Amino acid sequence: MPLFQNAVFSTTVADLRNLPNDSRCEIAFAGRSNAGKSSAINTLANHCRLAFVSKTPGRTQHLNYFQLAEGKYFVDLPGYGFAKAPEEIRGQWEGLLAPYLRYREALRGLVLIMDSRHPLTELDLQMIGWFAPTGKPIHVLLTKADKLTRQQQALTVREVQEALSSMTGNCTLQLFSSLQKSGVREAEAVLGEWLDLPTRQDRPPPSGLASEKAARPKKRNAIGWSARHAGGGARGR
Repeated sequence: MPLFQNAVFSTTVADLRNLPNDSRCEIAFAGRSNAGKSSAINTLANHCRLAFVSKTPGRTQHLNYFQLAEGKYFVDLPGYGFAKAPEEIRGQWEGLLAPYLRYREALRGLVLIMDSRHPLTELDLQMIGWFAPTGKPIHVLLTKADKLTRQQQALTVREVQEALSSMTGNCTLQLFSSLQKSGVREAEAVLGEWLDLPTRQDRPPPSGLASEKAARPKKRNAIGWSARHAGGGARGR
C-alpha cells in the first residue's frame, strides 16, 4: 500500500492565522505552474483527484492542506503561475507564502517540482535561494521523466545536481513520472523520514487469517488443481 494513501483534503488557508493548530509536521509542495505539482501529489497519495489539476496558471491561490495522519500534512502551495495574476492578488499570495516558508515551525521541508524537460528556471532558482537559508531540506522531483530518453534523464540529473550543489548542501533530487508512477518509492523514503512515518520496508508484514492460511502446509494429494486455483482466487480478492 502506498505510504500516503490515507491522505484526505483537510482545509484551505488564506490567512496565516488560520493555519491548523494540530499540525506537528508538514511538507510543502512548490513549483512552476504546469510542472506537474498537483499530479505528483495525486500520484504519491494514489488518488486521481486529491489535488486539483488545472491548466490555468495560478489556480491554486491558497495553502491547501491534505492530512496524512494525525498532525501530519502535505501542503500544496500556489504555483509560480501567480506571476501572471493581477498585482493585488500577487501581493496577497506573497504575503502568505513568505512568512509561511520562513517561519512555520511545523514545516519539515520543501518538495520542489521541476519539469525535467525545463528544470532550473529563474523562478525555481529564486525559490531555492529563498528557502535554503532556513536550513530545512529541499527534495526536487524532476517530473515528466517519461518524456525523456534514458540518456537525457541521466544528463538532466547530472546537470541539476551540479547546479544545486553550488547553492545548498541540503538538497536531494530524483526523477519522477506521474504517468508511469515511477519514482514513488524513492520519494516515499525521503518524505516518510521527514514526517517520521514508516516506509514500506519499515512496516511489519501483514498478519491475520490470510497469512495464517498461507503458513499452513497444503495437503496437495487431497486438493485438485481446480480447488487450489479457486482457493487462490479467493485469497487474492
